[in-house]
Formats: sequence, structure tokens, C-alpha cells
Amino acid sequence: MTNTQDPAETTPPSLPPSGRNSSEHWNVDSAAMLTRSAMRDYVKDLSDAELRRLTHDWDFLSRLDQRAPKGDWRTWIIMGGRGAGKTRAGAEWIRTRIKEGAERIALVAETYADAREVMLDGPSGLLHIGREDERPRFEPSRRRVTWGSGAVAQLFSAEDPEGLRGYQFDTAWSDELAKWSHDEETWSNLQFGLRLGDDPRQVVTTTPRPVPLLRQLLGRQTTVTTNAPSSENRANLADSFFDEIAAVYEGTALGRQELLGELIEEVAGALWTRELIERSRSPSPEDFSRIVVAVDPPVTSGAAADACGIVVAGLGTDGEAYILDDRTVSGLSPSGWAGKVAGAYRYYGADRVVAEVNQGGELVAEMLRLEDASLPIRQVRATRGKLLRAEPVAALYEQGRVHHTRPLPELEDQMCAYTGSVSQKSPDRLDALVWALTELMLTKRASPRLRTF
Repeated sequence: MTNTQDPAETTPPSLPPSGRNSSEHWNVDSAAMLTRSAMRDYVKDLSDAELRRLTHDWDFLSRLDQRAPKGDWRTWIIMGGRGAGKTRAGAEWIRTRIKEGAERIALVAETYADAREVMLDGPSGLLHIGREDERPRFEPSRRRVTWGSGAVAQLFSAEDPEGLRGYQFDTAWSDELAKWSHDEETWSNLQFGLRLGDDPRQVVTTTPRPVPLLRQLLGRQTTVTTNAPSSENRANLADSFFDEIAAVYEGTALGRQELLGELIEEVAGALWTRELIERSRSPSPEDFSRIVVAVDPPVTSGAAADACGIVVAGLGTDGEAYILDDRTVSGLSPSGWAGKVAGAYRYYGADRVVAEVNQGGELVAEMLRLEDASLPIRQVRATRGKLLRAEPVAALYEQGRVHHTRPLPELEDQMCAYTGSVSQKSPDRLDALVWALTELMLTKRASPRLRTF
């Protein structure tokens, strides 16, 4: 069973005076105990030197859920909502481990860019916390971070799980594990390398999603967890985030996951379940008789527009369907998303673009042809409701005739949340999936030619 840290069992350490004759300004254990106005009053009389010190004193700044639990554990999972302070907690734990003697560290993110921009260069990243004379140096060409103590951290990407081979570590930090594309393989290679020292340990910082790997880790005896909603870090987040964004999603499954940091397993009444998706996973076959790119275009454009659903699917020579990619985009102009559709068509060597034209009519096809006049476009119109169109596609999954060739978290989240309720937001990714599989599996059209992918 997973061990969950009980805040009542931990007393936060007090901040020492650091050169002041009076302790009047150091009479609380943690900044988390103060409101924003109280914090302003608390620091108004501090000297510049004391303010600088306070900025980097993690014992004072951190909340209980951001502090490493006591006890004998191997993996500490910090599950939190957006903006809950997970990154800062992970970075500070690495800093503490180095002070305790850690020498070889793995920093693993979804991509190399994420590792650099979030774990290193972000405002809570390793390059920006602690006193300046203690901060590490980053060598971009080697994807390596070095500290004055001699400690070395290497950056890795879940898109390149083989990149972990040959390394060994005493400490590791894995960020946003629930989003990793090759999660099982990346995690396994990391565990094989986490073998140095007397007490190798690792921290995982993630907004939870019900992926199998995370569920497995949470069930292990050697795992401890802490959890924090976004609201716990309200003092460091814009009020508008809570007034406009959080208020919209409060009480929804997505809100519980993205704001409260809860692991949401299933949505009652959804057409797809996590178990059904997991059963559908299969490697991509070598040969396809057809490959299509399906697009569910948004009605409007701009930052506030709905996403443009773009899903690539193939019909194998075995007669079964394979979901190859989800290239859904948001906030683009019509020419922008048309370019993404054309790019997917060329990349996968597709034979057809299937485009819903209920909202845009001929304009949808015109935008696609302006991008690439050679695109073979099949225009489709929805004559039935979304639920009626989605149910036969869900039945194909239940029959084991559709396979996902790799994890597609955002598409799969949308599938497993779809109940057909009229109050639900239009499922753009799911709509594109339904059109793709309808074209490949639920209509009688001749296969144009054999495809190898």
C-alpha cells in the first residue's frame, strides 16, 4: 500500500535569525502559515540581505506537502494541481540531496526541451534557486549540469528511453511522468541505472493521469506520496487563474485532476474505459491498405477558439484499425490548422483527408486546398448526434478491432470522459477519431493501394 505523508506527523523547522539581535521577524515556522497580506507585513522591515536569504530558505518557504517525507522509501511522488509548486519541490529536493552528498543525478522529462525549460531554466528550476554561489552550471552541448561540489546531473527525455542506457545514478528526478510517451521503457531504464550509493532515491513530480505506470508506482510499498491542490500555492498565482479558470472546472473530473491533483480513474457512463484503452494497445503493423487523416475543424479561430481535432488512423492488411497519431492543435488560424493537416497527410503517406464540414461548409475544403491543392478530401456531414456516431466506434474497441500504437494521453482522456451528455464540451479529438474510424471501418469503400509505414 502506498504510504501517504501525514502533515500532522511533521513539525516544520523554524527559520534561524541569521545575524539579527531580535527574533521578532522569525516567529513563524513557515511562510505557508501566512496570508499574502501577513507576508507583506512580515517582510517589510527586513534588510536586503535578509530578504535575499529568505527567498532561498526552503525550510521557511516550503509547505509540508513540498517536503520530503521521513522514513525508508525509494520513490517520492508529488501529485499536485497546475501551479501547485511541484517543480520547486523537486528542484529543492535535488539541491538538498547534493548537500547530503549526491554525486550522480538523472533529470528526466517528457522531452529534452521540457527538461531544460522547466527543470533547469524555469523560475523554479535548478538554475534559479539557492544562493548564486551555490548554483550549478549548464553545458547545453552535453545536456549536463555541474555543481561546485563535483555533483553532475544529466538530462534525459522520455522520447529517447535508450538514452538512459550506460549511465548510473544515486538520485533521480522525473517530471510529469503521467505525460511520458514511452513511459514503461523510460522508467525501466532509469531504475536499472539508479544503483549508486547506500541509499539511491528518486522524486516524481506530476499532475496525475490514470496511466498504468503511475498506478503501479502508487501501489508499491517503497513509494510515498504527497498531494497538493493548486489553491495551496495561491499566494504565488494570479487571482484571475482562480476567478476565471479554476471556477470553470471546479467540480468536474478534469478540475479534480488538473487543479486538485487527484488521480481520476473512470468517468461513470463513459463510452470508453481506461481498461478498454489499455487492451487496445498494439505495435504498428508494417503494412496498411489505407491511411487517413481526419479533421474536426473549429468554428472560430484565435486563442479562445476550440481546438482543431486532427487524428491519423490506418487500416492494416489484417483488417484491423490502428490509431497512429493525434496532431490536434489549438489557437491557430484556418490556414494554420490546414497546414498541420497537410503536414500529417504527407508525413504518413495518407490517401485521404476526411473533413467534417457541418460548421465551415465549403470553406473547410477550400482552406485545405489552398494549403495543398493535391489533397484528396472527403467532406463528411454529421446527420446524427455525436453519441450515435460514437457508439459504433466504441463497439469496434470492445470487439478488439481498433488498436493504439502508442499512448495518446489527451485523446484517451477525452475518450474516457465522453458520456454523450449534451452539457459536455464538443470533443474535438474524439470527433476526429470517430470520423477516421468511420471512414476506415464502417463504410464500404475499396482500398486504393497497399501502404507500408
